[in-house]
Amino acid sequence: MHIAWLGKKSPFCGNVTYSREVTNALLDRGYQVSFLHFADEEEEPNQDQWPGFKEVSLPFLYKSQVYTIPTLKSSKILARSLQKLKPDVVHASLTLSPLDFLLPEICEELNIPLVATFHAQFDTKRRNLKSGTQLLAYQLYAPFLANYDRTIIFSQVQRDLLARLGVPKAKIAVIPNGVDVQKYSPGPSNLKSKLKAQRVFVYLGRISTEKNIEALLKGWNQSDMGQGSKLVIVGDGPLRPSLEPIYNSEDGIIWWGVEADEQRRIEILRGSDVFVLPSLVEGLSLSLLEAMACGLACLATDAGADGEVLEKGAGVVIKTQRVVTELRTLLPVFRDHSELTTLLGQKARARVLERYTLRNNISQLEKLYTEVLQERKVPLSGRRY
Repeated sequence: MHIAWLGKKSPFCGNVTYSREVTNALLDRGYQVSFLHFADEEEEPNQDQWPGFKEVSLPFLYKSQVYTIPTLKSSKILARSLQKLKPDVVHASLTLSPLDFLLPEICEELNIPLVATFHAQFDTKRRNLKSGTQLLAYQLYAPFLANYDRTIIFSQVQRDLLARLGVPKAKIAVIPNGVDVQKYSPGPSNLKSKLKAQRVFVYLGRISTEKNIEALLKGWNQSDMGQGSKLVIVGDGPLRPSLEPIYNSEDGIIWWGVEADEQRRIEILRGSDVFVLPSLVEGLSLSLLEAMACGLACLATDAGADGEVLEKGAGVVIKTQRVVTELRTLLPVFRDHSELTTLLGQKARARVLERYTLRNNISQLEKLYTEVLQERKVPLSGRRY
């Protein structure tokens, strides 16, 4: 089977990780994968992490970790490329781009089944401005997602929301994110010796409003964590320039910046004790799953599907509107009780092994591809799958 994957390769974000992990796993199972993405002509592909793809570059005016603005020519280039590639299925890991809305028409004209993974963050309750803004994204996308053969989301709550907005339930597939549990696993790390730390807490993600980083930083400072504890912030974003001068190394806070090297990110997770995710809105955080797979004790808000991931003792769930208050209590407890973090880390990895492995994710995806092809009665290209 030949999959034409439309996704992101840069800038680094959860969508990039999702696209890389899934497409590499599809290649490992014998699929042919063509990768279509927004890129400059000068942008060199990373062949170490993205091997074996036939690539198509789509022009753009602007792209960020959150959204992309294509040029007027992008849709024509995409249509011509798909006509030439003749894939069995198009799978769009939606990049929050105007091109997302044109895909159903393009694929319908070419008679190619179209699958989407909808990454838009959400909150089950409208508790803040960001959760209301994200609901608007769902309302905007729902009429177009109704024209996709399938839309993949990460939780039952997300499925119910799209269904209420008019997407037929039969066209919505719940397939949670998955982690390569051989790669993301407990192991050695020199992080603590490098940082001269006894206990390490880590956040990995964008430094932006919806991630609620300032609440984490305030909670850390108010907890008086002492010299032996460090908070490592891995990532970058629009809020970093305003936050870094206020919350810095004097408080035990280390601004690591973007870490593009996957193995180094794994070493950071392995060398940490606690992962903290204070988001106001989420989908299903891959960073959270990766931390759990590496055996970290995890604290996360009940935004999106993250609370569902940590339910029944796999981690500690905190309320989005009480992040500072709850962290002020929890952080010292996790600093002082290593046996607690060890136990929670074991439970976190067990939960990932039970529900969130990449292997299971790909098996469900294979089943979905077969279903949409049978519904369309489109003959396979004859390639192995």
